[in-house]
Amino acid sequence: MQTGLDTIEKNWPRKLKGSRVGLVVHPASVNKRLEHAVDCFLKTRKFKLAAIFGPQHGIRGETQDNMIEWKGFRDKKTGLPVYSLYSNTRKPSHPMLKDIDVIAIDLQDVGSRYYTFIWTMELCMQACMETGKSVVVLDRPNPLGGIITEGPVLDMAFTSFVGQRPLPVRHGMTIAEVAGYLRDEFYSSLDLHVIPMKEWKRRMWFDDTGLPWVLPSPNIPTLDTALVYPGMCLLEATNLSEGRGTTRPFEIFGAAFIDAEVLAEKLKSFALPGVIFRPMYFQPTFQKHAGKLCGGAQIHVTNRNRFKPFKTGVAVIKAIQGLYPDFFKWKQPPYEYEKDKMPIDILAGTDRLRQDMEDGRSLEHMEEWWSEQCIEFNKKVRKRYLIY
Repeated sequence: MQTGLDTIEKNWPRKLKGSRVGLVVHPASVNKRLEHAVDCFLKTRKFKLAAIFGPQHGIRGETQDNMIEWKGFRDKKTGLPVYSLYSNTRKPSHPMLKDIDVIAIDLQDVGSRYYTFIWTMELCMQACMETGKSVVVLDRPNPLGGIITEGPVLDMAFTSFVGQRPLPVRHGMTIAEVAGYLRDEFYSSLDLHVIPMKEWKRRMWFDDTGLPWVLPSPNIPTLDTALVYPGMCLLEATNLSEGRGTTRPFEIFGAAFIDAEVLAEKLKSFALPGVIFRPMYFQPTFQKHAGKLCGGAQIHVTNRNRFKPFKTGVAVIKAIQGLYPDFFKWKQPPYEYEKDKMPIDILAGTDRLRQDMEDGRSLEHMEEWWSEQCIEFNKKVRKRYLIY
């Protein structure tokens, strides 16, 4: 199969030939030969690369930890300006767009609503609509496939940079499909173009594509990480370590106050599909509980088609909240530029999840309402924007 970047020479929009282009990229913006999109764009005669934009973690993964801003600079290799879209400026400003005609977006997403790259894309779309610029989205696979959806659909009362528009947590869409949804629903006058993939099927996991895996951000090192991320990212909204500062972020989790064997037995009692929890101890090198011995577990996915990452993440929090009520705590704001709303609420896209957990509601009760939301969104909205 081929990504949008792989077919750019053949499929670049004819009406945009000769345009001055600003390119939004990160470390995983590579073609099948691992050539970076910047290099590919410099070679072509179809248009002129005039500027580079980078999302969270930078164009080369410069910032390791979460929520670390970075500043723009002049790229030594190309001499082009590099603009940061993860700083005080998350939406391209008019001066940034002054000398370009088109923003091209080539970002490898991981299939979770929290992942900020799709919201950087939306802010680029918004800025381009306001300034009469065009947008070209180079499509890439959803690493988790394009069939399964899971988790609450965002309530617009809980918008933030980890969720700006209604989508399920695990949305089952490619980045270009998300772009089509955003354009039609919110930016109807935007001149949007999509360069689609060739030979991608919705049933494909990333390792079915034959494409090389490159870290889209420093703490998503593997497809296994991306698979658990739709649930385990919820731990960012707690005082639990989500495994940052270990070699298996989001797969390893725990805290200094946890007995690993007790937790593993409690999680086993939930009978979650497609997963085994192996009790373990670890010391994060940075972030929460840095340098402290933590009890916890590692997630081992045994059947990824049956595995429910969001339900699993909720179960992990519910188990620890129940076992250690005097130690477990929700993280307080600020979080991802949101200063007032609770981090767990903006990640879930609703305060209903937190309230249900605080009220001791069963996992099955919670899964029932978020599944109903997913089904309704899929029928009424999502199906209209599926390209493949």
